[in-house]
Amino acid sequence: MVKSGSGSLFEAEAPRPLADRLRPTALDQVVGQEHLLGPKGPIGRMVAAHRLSSMVLWGPPGCGKTTIARLLAQATTLAFEPLSAVFSGVADLRKVFEAAKQRRQAGQGTLLFIDEIHRFNRSQQDGFLPYVEDGTVTLVGATTENPSFELNAALLSRAQVFVLNRLGEEALEKLIGRAEAEEGRALPLTEDARAALKAMADGDGRYFLNLVEEIYAVVRPGEDPLDTNALTVAVQRRMPLYDKAQEGHYNLISALHKSLRGSDTDAALYWYSRMLAGGEDPRYIARRLVRFASEDIGMADPQALTIALAAWDAYERLGSPEGELAIAQCVIYLGTAPKSNAAYMAIKQAQRAAKETGSLMPPMHILNAPTRLMKDLGYGKGYNYDHDTADGFSGQNYFPDGMARREFYQPVERGFEREIKKRQDYWAKLRQRAAEGGGEG
Repeated sequence: MVKSGSGSLFEAEAPRPLADRLRPTALDQVVGQEHLLGPKGPIGRMVAAHRLSSMVLWGPPGCGKTTIARLLAQATTLAFEPLSAVFSGVADLRKVFEAAKQRRQAGQGTLLFIDEIHRFNRSQQDGFLPYVEDGTVTLVGATTENPSFELNAALLSRAQVFVLNRLGEEALEKLIGRAEAEEGRALPLTEDARAALKAMADGDGRYFLNLVEEIYAVVRPGEDPLDTNALTVAVQRRMPLYDKAQEGHYNLISALHKSLRGSDTDAALYWYSRMLAGGEDPRYIARRLVRFASEDIGMADPQALTIALAAWDAYERLGSPEGELAIAQCVIYLGTAPKSNAAYMAIKQAQRAAKETGSLMPPMHILNAPTRLMKDLGYGKGYNYDHDTADGFSGQNYFPDGMARREFYQPVERGFEREIKKRQDYWAKLRQRAAEGGGEG
């Protein structure tokens, strides 16, 4: 049974937004989440079995999280207790838990819905656990943030996490159809404008229906439909969803980095532009490009690091928007440069070997002997000065005595590393010759 408000005598006469009038009254009316709510979906199976477990609904704004929670309570005859983590505190939770205990004694369960559950701190989240564990409440939390970062591990272990999709074109078309049925006329847009409207929504169903309602208010029955330009004038385009401190920030920088690694320069420019459109600080992007230049290009094109640093410096001198072009130029350079992670892998392996070998001393022949005692002990004895050899390469051992020679750096056959590999192979031959001859190369 869903908890209802008292409402005033005239509430039914008050105007209701289109999004509210079209709010689903059953789970099978929810669009875009069939993978969860359908007969074969995990939530659909729970409802069919009439056994609902605690869960966290994770998805973007306007994808139906609150509606789903309300309809779950309705479908399983649980009392619906909604709270917002923004406006509620410990006192509100205590009231809900006390009411849930009383209902339980009377034989009815409670669905506690907490919107923006990630805004509760760790101790508040811990406060749910006893009531979730003993079945006093079935918890349904809603969040737009990655639960792995924002919710306690103890809470996550007691609740299933379900990922809701942003609404795609098919789901938005269904909403248009319902709006047209509600309004009694076709949406007054040309085909191109209709496509543009769906792009403006950015997967947010509530925002989309608000735009649709605004269009119906602007274009009266019998008037010509709006084209794309007229649509842009009639409705205000919102900023794309992007939280610089949360998952969107990490997702897009990861997309940029991996597009560059895959040498897809066009995709990299797209993700770079997406981050700028979301208000990202270009300095953050510049720092990542410097990292990329060393980690994924390295010695395949040593100039890449210089270009990345120069782009960062150019932005610092020019600022936005002019400096953003310098970073775009860097993105193009890095995307089209030959790739190698040989330097990255080399330092990782060298660091691992350094930890494994501990405090091994360098071989005596490469140690300086500034004192008489050190000379007498053999410091520097037998050292071959490379510049005095015929090839400028002595081939002596520089690893610690007792440690086998290791090849940490293995250049690839791409870019400048192709030339480095030739040198490495040449030196390897001279080193082998020196070892066989027991002396200089």
